This record gives sequence, C-alpha cells and structure tokens, in this order.
Amino acid sequence: MRHDELSHEQRDRAESFGAVAADYDRYRPGYPDPLIEDLVARRPSSVLDIGCGTGKAARLLAGRGLRVLGVEIDPQMAGVARSHGIDVEVSSFEKWDDRGRTFDLVTCAQAWHWVDPAVGAPKLVRVLNPDGVAALFWNFAEFDPATKAVVDAVYERLAPELIGPAAAGDDRTHLRTLETTKVFSSLITETYEWHRVESADHWVGNVGTQSNHLLLGPQRLREVQAALLEALTAAGGEVRLTGGTYTIWARP
Repeated sequence: MRHDELSHEQRDRAESFGAVAADYDRYRPGYPDPLIEDLVARRPSSVLDIGCGTGKAARLLAGRGLRVLGVEIDPQMAGVARSHGIDVEVSSFEKWDDRGRTFDLVTCAQAWHWVDPAVGAPKLVRVLNPDGVAALFWNFAEFDPATKAVVDAVYERLAPELIGPAAAGDDRTHLRTLETTKVFSSLITETYEWHRVESADHWVGNVGTQSNHLLLGPQRLREVQAALLEALTAAGGEVRLTGGTYTIWARP
C-alpha cells in the first residue's frame, strides 16, 4: 500500500478481502506483545475495534479479558471474527450506527487508511470517552537484500506493477492526515519493532490476501504466487523480515 494514495476512495481494494477471509485469518500476522500489553495496561472497560477484519487484533485483546466490539464492512470477514468469539457489527465505520455508545479504547489495526478521515476522525472523537484513547496501527516489514532480489525478479517478470518503494517504518502521511482534521487534542507516534522468520509457503499465502495482489485477478495471482514459492524455495525456503508496528495514539 502506498500511503500517498487516497486509500478510502479505492473501494475495489477496500472491499476485496471477503473472498479470501479464511486465508487472511490464516496468513496475516498478528501484532507484537508489547503493543497489546500497552493497550491492556490502560484497563479499558470497553473497546471498539474499527475495521476488525477476522479479529486479528480484537482476539488478542479479548484473550486478555477485555470486552471488544468489532465493526467490519465485509460480512465474510465479520463471520470469521465471530467464529473466534468476537462480537461484530457489519458496517463501514463512516455509516456505522454507534447508538450513542462510547468507549474507553478504540483500536484500528491495519485499516484506518480505508476510512474517510473527514468523516471518520470526528466520529472517532465522538465515540471516545473524554479520557479515552485511540490506537491506530499498521505492520510494516522489509526483506534482507538477497530475498528482495528474489522477490523483485518474480514481480519484474510477471507483475511489474507490484514493484514499489519499501514499506515506510515511520510513515508520517497518516499522522499528517489526522492533524489536518484538527479534532484531536494529542497525537503521539510510537513504533514497536520486531523480527520474524516465515516459511516461504506462509509468506506467499500472505501476499495472496493483500489488496494490490488481489487486483491481479485469480489467474495472474495464482501464477505470481506459484513463481514466488518456487523462487523462494530454491533460495532456501525461508523469508526473514525486519519490521515493526507503527502506532498513532490519538486523544480527543
């Protein structure tokens, strides 16, 4: 995802995940323990998770005893989250009927870029309790140079449109967008670093859930995934990732 794009206007990408809901749940990474611990340490009595997807973040919070309500636009994604015990209301956040409910903590994991900030930011402030906080966060990762060369060679041959700049570990675009809304009293950023080693099969499964890959269409996506798996297996079968979870803490 290029963060200089108006992601919330790209509805074909924003609403492309339902068809791969099971794979999304299986292959997408979770979020680092230190971030989850910081969220739980606030002792919120109520949590709203915007764009909860299959519940990757909500389940980590619920598993630590928090009461979490998810809002998710895609019924199939919501169905997977419900199968994990998460209470989910199906709607975009912009059109969601909050019915006057407010929350101590609002989270949005890997999804705020799909929300129209002109509508979503004031609504986010409205559903937060006066002393509440919102945490908006995104995972990012980079390959080691050798792995990047292997992956880029496949993209150059089969899907050159997927070659782009490295993921930004300190992407201020999200922060600047929130600042322009002028509805928050405080915006603080924090990055939780992590390192991960994945099997080639798992990483290739993950790329099949990413919106820019889904736009290739089923046949091209299968071809790209098969070529990636073959190339990465030949290179050792592991993908080493260095990254983090970029987080914006927002207060009303």
